[in-house]
Amino acid sequence: MAQRRIRILLAKPGLDGHDRGARVLARSFRDAGFEVIYTGCHQTPEQIAATAIQEDVDMVGLSCLSGAHNYLYPAVARLLQAEGADEIVVVGGGIIPDKDIPPLKAAGLKEIFLPGATLDSINDWIRANITPKE
Repeated sequence: MAQRRIRILLAKPGLDGHDRGARVLARSFRDAGFEVIYTGCHQTPEQIAATAIQEDVDMVGLSCLSGAHNYLYPAVARLLQAEGADEIVVVGGGIIPDKDIPPLKAAGLKEIFLPGATLDSINDWIRANITPKE
């Protein structure tokens, strides 16, 4: 039986309405063979966590350019953990100062992708670090 494809939920938490980058990522992920669910803009951490669980995803990719990443990203990781879904890997991207990265990782994010990260490097990281559920 064929192994299930990696399922990724891509979300824009908070009030950030700039989603061009997220749409580019969604296309790249699909082209790389991943299954992608894109929630669109203005999602609450609660909506993102609930959708991730409902859709049985392997990874949540968060994109935020509003500067609220220190609140929004850990909130998603915390909600998933509270629901017993801490096997879902959470990653983030955006314009994130270097000083914010260690606290975000301590809060449960597995990786932070900064401007300049190539689509190939992100796809390679996913292939190396995410195992699809059976």
